Amino acid sequence: MPHPEQPISRRAARAAVATPRARGAWMSGAWMSKVPLRMRWTAFAIAFCAVAAIFAVSAFSLSGARGPGGAASVDTSNAAAAAVALPGGADATAAPATGLPVPAQTGAAARCDDPAVVTALAAGKDEDVVAAFGGGAAFRGAVVNGAAPCVDLGDPHRLWIVVDKRRPLNPLDVEPTELVAPADMQRTVDGRLQPAAAEALTALVAAAAQEGVGAIGLNSAYRSFASQTRTYNGYVNSLGRDAADQQSARPGFSEHQTGLATDVAACDSGCGAIESFGGTRQGAWASANAWRFGYIVRYESGYTDITGYEAEPWHLRYIGPELAKAYHDGGFHTLEDFFGLPAAPGY
Repeated sequence: MPHPEQPISRRAARAAVATPRARGAWMSGAWMSKVPLRMRWTAFAIAFCAVAAIFAVSAFSLSGARGPGGAASVDTSNAAAAAVALPGGADATAAPATGLPVPAQTGAAARCDDPAVVTALAAGKDEDVVAAFGGGAAFRGAVVNGAAPCVDLGDPHRLWIVVDKRRPLNPLDVEPTELVAPADMQRTVDGRLQPAAAEALTALVAAAAQEGVGAIGLNSAYRSFASQTRTYNGYVNSLGRDAADQQSARPGFSEHQTGLATDVAACDSGCGAIESFGGTRQGAWASANAWRFGYIVRYESGYTDITGYEAEPWHLRYIGPELAKAYHDGGFHTLEDFFGLPAAPGY
């Protein structure tokens, strides 16, 4: 490695004492023969002393330029002049080169090839997939930034599926792999949900009772393609198609078909109509606390231009604890915004 150049005064002093030409003249036998021996020895002694003095001054300057522990002290005002010219314009204070290239910083990297992600996806363990990405917020960020191509927001068997008027189920009549009934709650129908959603709803209902807001009951949960067809046609027959499309999903476009959505009701003295849920203590509590159990209120008031539906404070959608926390903490109000998807006001 090249060393820093010596200060100009030291380099000049060395040159003044001995240059190739001066050394040649000094050693020239012709010149020496004309000088008496006594004078030659005197001159030699004077030159020797001069050289010794110069080296003594240099040594003193070098030792004085070192700080505690012998570390060299660099005047930052002259750093540019004192720096070694290293490849790529690096300065003299940089760490020694290792010969290994420094990776370019390109932002968030795809994590689909991580063993934990691969294993969780293969096992169908959605919560483990989210955790492998670093949690709900990191998962969402990877999806929105296009860094998670292995995450399919249209997969009907995943917690993160987004179903709206522009994102139908595939196939339209898909059915969940497993459905179970939530426990220990009042109900107006024998509704069933995917196991994780059912367990979370049981916990939500229990917490609402324990926190003094009253009973919450199940009004409707999973609906098959055929069941959703009957439901939708009922709205069309009574309201007309345009009005029906604001209140009910067409078959193949309903979250209820995933087994991850449920309509709930306040059940203090018998279960009331779902349309009144938003004005109850239970409705206010669910709006503020459903995320703690992995649920969100899917169709909030004021977002019809995005979701395509009028407000439904009774319609809870399960997305899992990690994603629900990220949804809540991020101040989101629709899954479309949460995942950076286009609005879906119409078919």
